[in-house]
Amino acid sequence: MANALLVLEDGSVFPGRSCGAPGESFGEAVFHTAMTGYQEIISDPSYMGQLVAMTYPHIGNYGVTPEDEESDKPRLAGFIAHEICAKPSNWRSAESLPEYFRRRGVVAIDGVDTRALTLRLREKGALRGAISTVDLDAKSLLAKVLRSPSLIGADLAKAATCEKAFTWSERASPQGRRVAVMDFGAKYGILRRLAALGAEIRVFPALTKPEEILAFKPDGIVLSNGPGDPAAAAYGARAAKALAESGVPVMGICLGHQLLALAFGAKTFKLKFGHHGANHPVMDLESGRVAVTSQNHGFGVDPESLPRFLRLTHKSLNDGTCEGLAHAELPVFSLQFHPEASPGPHDAWGAFPRFEALMSRRREASLRHA
Repeated sequence: MANALLVLEDGSVFPGRSCGAPGESFGEAVFHTAMTGYQEIISDPSYMGQLVAMTYPHIGNYGVTPEDEESDKPRLAGFIAHEICAKPSNWRSAESLPEYFRRRGVVAIDGVDTRALTLRLREKGALRGAISTVDLDAKSLLAKVLRSPSLIGADLAKAATCEKAFTWSERASPQGRRVAVMDFGAKYGILRRLAALGAEIRVFPALTKPEEILAFKPDGIVLSNGPGDPAAAAYGARAAKALAESGVPVMGICLGHQLLALAFGAKTFKLKFGHHGANHPVMDLESGRVAVTSQNHGFGVDPESLPRFLRLTHKSLNDGTCEGLAHAELPVFSLQFHPEASPGPHDAWGAFPRFEALMSRRREASLRHA
């Protein structure tokens, strides 16, 4: 295996081995605390622009399976692990993780002291970094890192979205409902959970005009997850406001949650550490219940900036940040965490029946007034 190097913007150097495609990749280095689900993480569009370090030391033991993909291709900037398994043991496995990385052009490194790396990121917050198999001069690589862009001000949703609208193929127990998904980097897991509601699902690119989405005559609208700085995607916030004010039930997830907050006048900010993992406890402030959730976001909604008609519904029990909102008058709510999980526990699946209930109430009201 060829040598590889990971360098962070603070000058930290972590030598290792190349276990993916040759090359050089830049991004924001973050650590992820899930023990499993690496394939879902690799293919999640929310991880665009990030070098993801897994805190669990042994990764890849169950290989790679096409059915576990969360999008059409790997989306993260690079992958970091302590040890990546080259000989997986799993009847579902189609190939090993190193084979997958090489075939799909992902720059990856293992042999890294991920405990030391995690402690560094935990102390200093997310840092720009680079993984390279072609430039093993730490000073040279550091100079490139310092010239690389930050995620602050980066509009990555345009790169993560679909090229044209499409209908999701899965559909379960059709009940005649229609759900429009505004794709800022939507995971397949979200589409699968919506399909389980028995809805026809139409996915629209991020730059689609609200009138086109409403012309689909949806019973509900989902503003998806996605990468980058929400404040840089002003077009998404404008569309979110128009769609929310149409009266059609709206659910925002992760970036969609942040865009809804921006749409109604709140502010977002860059988190020092971000939330990346499948074990984040969140409290529902209305019921008092706690759910262990899957999360990936580097920005948050400032609760002090919320207008009176936006109610804080969920908060993180790790750092107290905003994890959910609801509109006082409109059928609109949003969640900072990922209710579909993929990977992670299923504690938050209840968000989808909640969305379904809003759609049902609107349909019943329409029938009464018909």
